[in-house]
Amino acid sequence: MEDSFRFNSEMQSTPRYNKTYSFAGKNPREISLVMDILEKHFHYTQRTTLNRMRQSINEQPNAFKILIACLLSLRTRDETTEKISEELFKIADTPQKILELPIGKLEGIIYSTGHYHKKALTLKHVSQELINRFNSKVPDTREELLSIKGIGPKTANIVLNFAFNQAVIPIDTHCHRIPNRLGWLRTKTPEQTEKQLEKILPKQYWLEFNGIFVLFGRTICTPISPYCSKCPVRKYCSRIDVTKSR
Repeated sequence: MEDSFRFNSEMQSTPRYNKTYSFAGKNPREISLVMDILEKHFHYTQRTTLNRMRQSINEQPNAFKILIACLLSLRTRDETTEKISEELFKIADTPQKILELPIGKLEGIIYSTGHYHKKALTLKHVSQELINRFNSKVPDTREELLSIKGIGPKTANIVLNFAFNQAVIPIDTHCHRIPNRLGWLRTKTPEQTEKQLEKILPKQYWLEFNGIFVLFGRTICTPISPYCSKCPVRKYCSRIDVTKSR
């Protein structure tokens, strides 16, 4: 079911490359410099709900909560994801408890995330699969995660990265759009972006890339009329397809 949500409206328009620029890519040293600057600019107290969920001080990240919060976050504002996830986990924080919730009550809890009926069915199905096939545990391989209907590449990578600390690159709309704007690569789909970033992004940044670029895309490097005047990496940006900025 996730594919019905993934990269929907924002992904329908791919970056256009202004003739003013010639695509030549960026060298690894410049990419590392940009990542270092952005990493200092966006610290963890500002990052997304899913990123903060992996920063447990006294315990391991809860893979099931991260998975469920990710499924709820699709096409949903981050503050809504955080609020509804916390409300849901007070009542049901295991696959079995999700299954025991009446569908109507589950839909009521997650209503404000949007697409609540489809999401409720997805949560029920994923929880049942975890119980039946994985002893109620979230699997820690991409292949096993993708074998569960409702879990797509983005969600799988978020779980592997945030819950299991694996070096993978979760790609959402910002993580696809901004590297193209910077001139790091030239891709048309999130899947292409993931493969290209694996080649050019130093591995030391893979764990942090999603959290940094999601916040960067929401606050400064917005899809329309980005805030170039206050961008900390403006001088390293090719500004591909930027026709108006603030």
